[in-house]
Amino acid sequence: MRVLFVVPPLTGHVNPTIAVAAELAARGHQVAWTGPAAALAPLLPPGALLYSAGDRGAADGYDVLHQRWRDLRGVAALRFLWAEALIPLAHAMLPGVHSAVAAFAPDVLVTDQQALAGPVVARRLGLPWATSATTSAEFTRPFDGFPKVGEWVTQRIAGLLADCGAPGGWDPRFSPQLVLVFSTPELIGTPELTGPPELTDDRYAFVGPAFGARPPAGDFPWRRLDPARARVLVSLGTLNREAGARFYPAVLDAAEALGDRVQLILAAPGDLAATAPPHVLHQEYVPQLQLLPHLDAVLCHGGHNTVCEALAHGLPLVVAPVRDDQPIVARQVAEAGAGVRVRFGRARTDELRHALTAVLDNPAHRSAARRIQASFAAAGGATTAADRLEKLAGTDRPRTEKGL
Repeated sequence: MRVLFVVPPLTGHVNPTIAVAAELAARGHQVAWTGPAAALAPLLPPGALLYSAGDRGAADGYDVLHQRWRDLRGVAALRFLWAEALIPLAHAMLPGVHSAVAAFAPDVLVTDQQALAGPVVARRLGLPWATSATTSAEFTRPFDGFPKVGEWVTQRIAGLLADCGAPGGWDPRFSPQLVLVFSTPELIGTPELTGPPELTDDRYAFVGPAFGARPPAGDFPWRRLDPARARVLVSLGTLNREAGARFYPAVLDAAEALGDRVQLILAAPGDLAATAPPHVLHQEYVPQLQLLPHLDAVLCHGGHNTVCEALAHGLPLVVAPVRDDQPIVARQVAEAGAGVRVRFGRARTDELRHALTAVLDNPAHRSAARRIQASFAAAGGATTAADRLEKLAGTDRPRTEKGL
């Protein structure tokens, strides 16, 4: 089987495909990626087969977009995402995705929900395709309270299809054949209650998170981890770091108010955390997956990858959503009982202190996190995703317990 992953230049959307691709390759299948090559190359494993699609002015174009987007919130951020990023990205990627399909001759396309050129090409050429859903936001009726916003998004998608000469009446965010959801109902909520009725259809595969290899984050001072303190990672992810100018100091003040019982591991730009006290372990980047087993809790922005990585280790969360799908993910964490949601834009020291105390002292939060952890393990992650892709391509075969 030959599988082509169609992805946007976003770390959280690429990482799960790396894990699934590794599982497929271990089974003897061939894998490749297509998308903006300048931005994707540093995110993929060395030697990965990558076909360029959408490199409009190389990575500089995406840097400019990020600078314009990072200060937006709410509906303004959503409109910018669709009008200035996703729709133009689809148009830019379309010729390259066609060329990648012609060169690689895939049996199956796996296309991210934000890489809309992939479904257009798959449908045009009659190729089997699966959706890669790296966030659970689309499965919780996100626009129920904002019907006009939902209608506006639907119109943008319809306009894209018309511009591409594709037939209307279908949604490229959801494959009619297979949707790989990198989460579980224990976090998202019961599908029949939180999402559209069709979520109970077998084409929706809730495989749980899939963790692939990550680029090295440099040296980490492991010896500075204090076993006498509760260790809490503070991270705003790769795209929201610069937005934390007011947030980081509030977190530092909250931890200081807790005295000697907490050690923060702060993943933040140096100039935003220059006032960190000596016991705070501050680095620009941290080896997050390797660090999580040594932690007691995580304070983050609600990025789906970070949330799922923390919960996969049974860690409760304090979630301060910034924009996009993050408020939905934060709500899911709180409703599942696995953490506490706090404000980001107007974060207060006392609110953060109470939230940190709650996730560290209330055993119910850790119990809920471990319940979700168990659901992730049972879902199968990359192994289950590879099984479903083999079935989609008609190449599945009986396996022993060792997968041979």
